Amino acid sequence: MNRTLIVVPTYNEAGNIAPFVQQLRASASDVDILIVDDDSPDGTGTIADEMAAADPALHVLHRPAKQGLGVAYCAGFDWGLKREYQWFVEMDADGSHRPADLNRLRNAAYSADLVIGSRWIPGGRVVDWPRSRRLISRTGTQYARLWLQLPVHDATAGYRVLSRRALESVHLEAVASHGYCFQIDMTRRIRDAGLPIVEVPVTFVERQEGTSKMTIGIIVEALWRVTLWGLRRSAS
Repeated sequence: MNRTLIVVPTYNEAGNIAPFVQQLRASASDVDILIVDDDSPDGTGTIADEMAAADPALHVLHRPAKQGLGVAYCAGFDWGLKREYQWFVEMDADGSHRPADLNRLRNAAYSADLVIGSRWIPGGRVVDWPRSRRLISRTGTQYARLWLQLPVHDATAGYRVLSRRALESVHLEAVASHGYCFQIDMTRRIRDAGLPIVEVPVTFVERQEGTSKMTIGIIVEALWRVTLWGLRRSAS
């Protein structure tokens, strides 16, 4: 009943996906992995299928097109909820989320419904990030904390463990966030459900292969959605 599913959205991660899965298997052999591929033109989905053929605990969910991080995660969560998983882990395939930190996050999940791998609490750090990315991440979290009164220091972090109870409480069909503000959206929904949230320090390592998915559009979406949520919260 304590089955764990690692949900890994991918788009053009052909150079990263195999090493990532190998490192993950070395750190946590007892988990199942679901790769949610958005029809990557570089063949990531094909590579994932080849690995899944040799690993019965590795699964691949193919999606027809790139629709955003939030949509991919919700599809992966829905897949896992239908198969009775109890814990769900969000991880990127680009090497930024270290499998070596996973067991500490999983252990913390026994006392919380959302565990956030935080870069911005004592013990957390980032490696090889430009100053501009640090500024965007810190500013985004501070803005969300101010407007939404979130009790976390890294609201945009994408390395997380969520309980089945947390996912069932947020009504995934109502989540419309596409980009990185999906993480803020999920945090506020779980907070509003009255479920416990904790942060665990992690080391975030900038990708070595491929290109970042961060765009101006993602930043703009986060800004206007957080502002709208904050105004609605103030009016309620």
